[in-house]
Amino acid sequence: MKKNILITGGAGFIGSHVVRRFVNRYPDYQIINLDALTYAGNLANLTDLETTENYTFRKCDITNVADVEAIFKEFKIHSVIHLAAESHVDRSITNPIDFVMTNVVGTVILLNAYKQYGEAADGRFYHVSTDEVYGTLGDDGKFTETTPYDPNSPYSASKASSDHFVRAYHETYKLPVVISNCSNNYGSHQFPEKLIPLMIHNIKNNKPLPVYGKGENVRDWLWVEDHASAIDVIFHEGRIGETYNIGGNNEWKNLDLVHKLCEIMDRKLGRPAGKSLELITFVTDRAGHDFRYAIDASKLENELGWSPSVAFDQGFEKTIDWYLENEEWLEGVTSGAYQSYYSEHYDHR
Repeated sequence: MKKNILITGGAGFIGSHVVRRFVNRYPDYQIINLDALTYAGNLANLTDLETTENYTFRKCDITNVADVEAIFKEFKIHSVIHLAAESHVDRSITNPIDFVMTNVVGTVILLNAYKQYGEAADGRFYHVSTDEVYGTLGDDGKFTETTPYDPNSPYSASKASSDHFVRAYHETYKLPVVISNCSNNYGSHQFPEKLIPLMIHNIKNNKPLPVYGKGENVRDWLWVEDHASAIDVIFHEGRIGETYNIGGNNEWKNLDLVHKLCEIMDRKLGRPAGKSLELITFVTDRAGHDFRYAIDASKLENELGWSPSVAFDQGFEKTIDWYLENEEWLEGVTSGAYQSYYSEHYDHR
């Protein structure tokens, strides 16, 4: 009998990679992809799975109690991999309520449904979170699983709250949970509000490249396929009640990353070296912009044997090639509501 695994947010950037991995690698699982299909959820990310026998899609907003409970009753959910979230910091500054509803209330609704209707006796509730819950670092040090929470944006505060609720359900109700906190992802199918696909799209179209402040903020970057493999390992082998940090050990200043993108894009587009650098435009820094994130993923490596499989240069090339080869996908998501959002956040900075 197949185990029914519910993956929330499975039509989004990271979720679509996780869904595809689990559908293709585990034919004994029935993967139920639950997604509200908001602006960043796109079923075009998963067209290759539409007729796959062990894949089912359900459109559902995780803040709708009745709809969530109906899905748990229909499928007798064995385990949950919870990726559904509002995730862009700028949007959380503009409209924090949406982040509270989806990331906090939605998570609690899922926990309640799993507690009441899920097959929790031998399953697990895997909550996927972010390194942003830890706040900011100075020039030195890295986040570990025991770093105190210190969120600085409405987004990170909402994710920190959801993490705490997941741990509380483990302690109070003995729900079998596991949590991971990951660094910045890059790769195919990412909505172009995020730094790398935004810059690729703008370089290609000779549009300004908006860089916050002086571009000195530092992020640790992880190829999305490596994140999906880490989720796979943690889901199957991680210890109940534990937290695992996932990182790429790959820190870049934002401005240096944009310079690297310009260099590669100029080469691939046949432009003179340095041409795209002229597009860089420094804009007013984001409110409460964390200076530096860096992940210590040694617990995951030592306990479960995971480490990134792709060097950054290789992953970067793969990512750029995908966006250049999938112009129709990129154009399809850079219209309508996204254009209004882009104008609101960048045109007047």
